[in-house]
Amino acid sequence: MGDPPRQGDVYVMREGCSPPGPTLATVRLVKIHEYQGKQIFAKYGVPVPKGYPAFSVAEAETAAKKLATETGSPVVVVKAQIHAGGRGKGGGVKVAKGGASEAKVLAEAILGMQLVTHQTGPEGQKVKRLYIEQGLEMVAEMYLGMVVDRDSRRIAFMASTEGGVEIEKVAEETPEKILTVYVDPIVGLSAFQARELAFGLGLMTYGKETVAKFVRLMSALYEAFTKEDCSLLEVNPLAILKNGDVVALDAKVTFDDNASFRHKAWSDLQDKDEEDPIELEAAQAGLNYVSLDGNVGCLVNGAGLAMATMDIIKHAGRAHGVAPANFLDVGGGATQEQVTKAFSMILKSPKVKAIFVNIFGGIMKCDVIANGVVAAAKELGLKVPLVVRLEGTNVELGRKILSESGLAIQAATTMADGAKKIVDAVTGGAK
Repeated sequence: MGDPPRQGDVYVMREGCSPPGPTLATVRLVKIHEYQGKQIFAKYGVPVPKGYPAFSVAEAETAAKKLATETGSPVVVVKAQIHAGGRGKGGGVKVAKGGASEAKVLAEAILGMQLVTHQTGPEGQKVKRLYIEQGLEMVAEMYLGMVVDRDSRRIAFMASTEGGVEIEKVAEETPEKILTVYVDPIVGLSAFQARELAFGLGLMTYGKETVAKFVRLMSALYEAFTKEDCSLLEVNPLAILKNGDVVALDAKVTFDDNASFRHKAWSDLQDKDEEDPIELEAAQAGLNYVSLDGNVGCLVNGAGLAMATMDIIKHAGRAHGVAPANFLDVGGGATQEQVTKAFSMILKSPKVKAIFVNIFGGIMKCDVIANGVVAAAKELGLKVPLVVRLEGTNVELGRKILSESGLAIQAATTMADGAKKIVDAVTGGAK
């Protein structure tokens, strides 16, 4: 069984990729904050500025005073901590040159604000955590990222001289500025590959020692990526300081939760305020659920079938603005209670105008699904159109249960038939 998509993942019906370059496989992501990523960086020897997380204005002021004492400079950076990029452009990253008093004023302005970036959507994300970090004087900003490239079966390093800006924009407008090397998992990162990126970024301009520091930093990042089971790691910007040091000024880290059994500490890193509450509820119920932006609720068993179902809905409804409202894989052994729970989660979205149930009965028998659908529809007082396609084990019994339920359930014989009926249900049969 495959893994469910998340907002921004790449699959047939959606377009775009973040970061650009090598294709991202569809994975479930565990995201953490910048300060947590930097704690991991430091563990593996990646140079990072000094900094402290703060959950209140008072803590931010204390952190600024502490940094001034430790670094000998009053300059600090006040950073909003949310699971999204583009914080600086949204007003979530500010430099306090006047010491702790200015840091306090900035913390008061940022903490609690609804921060809107290109990755949060227009609704934004409320800032509940800050990171107070020492200010550093840099002479250049770079971009450095790592991702698992499923096509080449390699870890890909991507680098660019265009640091501190949206890398997606660089990929679209000036793709030649993105350099890529692929790391053989058997051999590991070779020094010549790191030097290749260093020379491509023009780091020799800053001296041989800067190149050597960059090579060591890449080696440390590779170790962190592999040992921590990351699916993506970004440093944007990677700073070159006046003294030639190479420092990670940012840290975007996501883990592949297929490896969660090896990392019990991940649960301590999770910020539930940054997670979709319905997705959290689904995880607790043993269901794979991802919220999307469409108007058709989907209930399917099997990740591959679920993605194919979303694709065909998108294809059939493209001209009418009909699209999936969610990814929902109830798995191969869902109970009647889980099916009812799945329906309740789908209906929590006011955008849902119809529901498409698409089940291939193997381990999951069609009659069990049918009973669950009927029970859920009656318990929840279902008021939106419902299209059900059943195939596989006990299919005739399942269809009989649906037909005798007394509910207004439209039966579909094929996926294409189901997609057409669900589009008609949403649009009222508009041509």
